[in-house]
Amino acid sequence: MVSMAMPRWLRFVLVAGVVVLVAGAGLFGYRWYSRPTTLTIAVGSLDGEAPKLVSALASRLAAANAPVRLKLVETPGAIEAADLFSSGKTDLAVVRGDVGDLSQAQAVVILAHAVVLLVAPPGSSIAEVADLKRSSVGVVGGEINRKVVGVLTQEYDLGRANVTFRNLAPAETRRALDAREVRAILLVVPLTEKYLTLVRGLFPQNPKTAPVLIPIEAAGAIAEKQRAYESFDIPKGTLRGSPPVPSDDLTTLRVSFYLVARKKLDNDLVSDLTEALMKARRDLLGELPILGQMTAASTDSDAYLPVHPGAAAFYNGTEQSFLDKWGNVIFLTPMIFGGLVSVAAAAWKFLREGEPRNGEEALDSLYALGGRIRSTQAEAELSDIEREIDRVLQAERARSAAGDENALDATTLNVAAHRLQSLIHDRRILLAAQPGNKFQA
Repeated sequence: MVSMAMPRWLRFVLVAGVVVLVAGAGLFGYRWYSRPTTLTIAVGSLDGEAPKLVSALASRLAAANAPVRLKLVETPGAIEAADLFSSGKTDLAVVRGDVGDLSQAQAVVILAHAVVLLVAPPGSSIAEVADLKRSSVGVVGGEINRKVVGVLTQEYDLGRANVTFRNLAPAETRRALDAREVRAILLVVPLTEKYLTLVRGLFPQNPKTAPVLIPIEAAGAIAEKQRAYESFDIPKGTLRGSPPVPSDDLTTLRVSFYLVARKKLDNDLVSDLTEALMKARRDLLGELPILGQMTAASTDSDAYLPVHPGAAAFYNGTEQSFLDKWGNVIFLTPMIFGGLVSVAAAAWKFLREGEPRNGEEALDSLYALGGRIRSTQAEAELSDIEREIDRVLQAERARSAAGDENALDATTLNVAAHRLQSLIHDRRILLAAQPGNKFQA
């Protein structure tokens, strides 16, 4: 049988190609597995502050090389953000707890709290909600505060009291107050200096007079019926310090802004997102004071918005351990490594095929030819075997001349070659004696 030896350069090309292919596949697999996951988030507000806040968080996540990234989908307001989320077009959203369909939402973090402010102009005689009888109240923000208007109307029977509510854009609020088109205004804003300054700017500035904050004394009762709200006391002096406005803690309603995730999002993914957001909050708190209101979502079973299991795992410290997450990988790695070693060994053997063998290998190959000689039925194969014997002898003599200690000595080579030559001679005679053979030994 003729041995078809492959050129060494071709072997190197083949092995190099296999190595490049395996390395490329491994690198691709690693990059694919470790790549950051990008989640879309719907966010919007009338004044554009919510998108700015989320954009800052998204930039921080990217700068910190977090495993989760955010892609903003900006909307005109919170209503549109909630609608986009509920329709399944985004993974996340910033929503107000009393707006939109949140049936598919699970809380990740509470971004901020907003309080309901009922404010009358300086010098107003309105001291409580009942005093709004037969009055017009301007609702800053309009549609987004429709539910607040509804719960106040129901709790205080404002329809019977002929109280009307008129939607106002922020830019027209001051004019409506000056023209006495409304006797009070309703706003829902976070208690931060930016928004408090906005409220102060709606009324004439006078050291001796100040806007009148109207308490919502039924806040507790409303919160029991409408779980999106909670009763909250505005601290004394929040609007002005001296003389303080309000003059004492004032009861009103509070509603939260949530960052929510879809229920189907992977728990580990949301856990990573929650951890990254909390780290970003810490890093950005100095330049964005409103992040001081960013807190963990409630993990209580009766929370208004149920917390996402991934976020709950982070808050409760029940995230999967290293072994839980990577146990299979740790188990499989030695097996994969062993397979790679076997492949490497096979490649090495493949590359060395045709190289001069050491003494024992050369002698074994000579002895192995004896079996082929005895079983061959063709004189041509005997000639091939003789050429193989010549190659082995030449290779071993060259190694001996080069001083290789593992080369076979001349005596051993001669004995083995003489024995094989005798076998070949005998086989030729046997084949020549068989009927039908046309060659002579």
